[in-house]
Amino acid sequence: MTHDRREFLIGSAAAAGLWASSGAKGQADPAASTPESGARRSNPIAVSTYSYWRYRAGAKLKIEDCIALAGEMGFDAVEILEIQMHRRDDAYLQSLKRQAFVAGLSLCGMSTHQDFVSPESEDRMANVAKTVASIELAYKLGIPTIRVNTGRWGTSRDFDELMKNRGIEPPLEGYTDEDAFPWVIESLEKCLPAAERCGVVLGLENHWGLGLTPQGVMRIVDAIDSPWLQVTMDTGNFLEDPYKRLEMIAPKTVFVQAKTYFGGGVWYALDLDYERIAAILGRHGYRGYVSLEFEGREDPKTAIPKSLALLRKAFSV
Repeated sequence: MTHDRREFLIGSAAAAGLWASSGAKGQADPAASTPESGARRSNPIAVSTYSYWRYRAGAKLKIEDCIALAGEMGFDAVEILEIQMHRRDDAYLQSLKRQAFVAGLSLCGMSTHQDFVSPESEDRMANVAKTVASIELAYKLGIPTIRVNTGRWGTSRDFDELMKNRGIEPPLEGYTDEDAFPWVIESLEKCLPAAERCGVVLGLENHWGLGLTPQGVMRIVDAIDSPWLQVTMDTGNFLEDPYKRLEMIAPKTVFVQAKTYFGGGVWYALDLDYERIAAILGRHGYRGYVSLEFEGREDPKTAIPKSLALLRKAFSV
């Protein structure tokens, strides 16, 4: 075990103990009750490698380091942020599968980036090819779903400006959002044959761009009407009326990314009631993964264990 991981885990264990003693307890004691045969199980709790990305100043953890920490900290699975991957050769990918298996973890999802909001067909086709490559990468890793985005206009100066404007940005001059919806629908349709061939479900995230609203997400998903395009729910991307909006996308949700903001948010913070969110998902029969995306300012060594305890409690049966 490296010095950095040992230091991380010592801090994590201490934080988890303090968090539990303050009343935010984690998963229930299995000895307290014995579920009947066939009783509904709790949702498995995963962690996105994104959550570990900022834990050490000046360096980004490799995927294999994140998998090791996730197993040692008690998560059930790992979601991979594709842009974190420093290698993509087959030997490396299979070593990640083996590492996760030995640690008792599933590789449950992968977050990808693409941008179909462009009037240039060449740009859109390049992003289709990029998405197909991500699908095939997920297949090699045994990952059953990838997060996809609509893309956005790119008229904001940078991401900080986009966040200052609460995810809203004007279209390119001479265009409207109505022009962009057919571009996104056509592009995602071109990705579906690869998704079906590889057995990888695309989950359209309520993200920025045309996915900023639940109506935008569902317009695209309903228009395509394929079991290979569903929804990835991000609990932190509806900045107003989150529960009403999350309810609207819950029926098609196949994967959940759960934001926490201990220490205050990097761009913003939401005071999310995860028991209420769990109830929304439960009403729609969601039994899948809930993947932590920690996005606060607190040291991840303490904040990630708190987040795990919070989600265990909310999504336990």
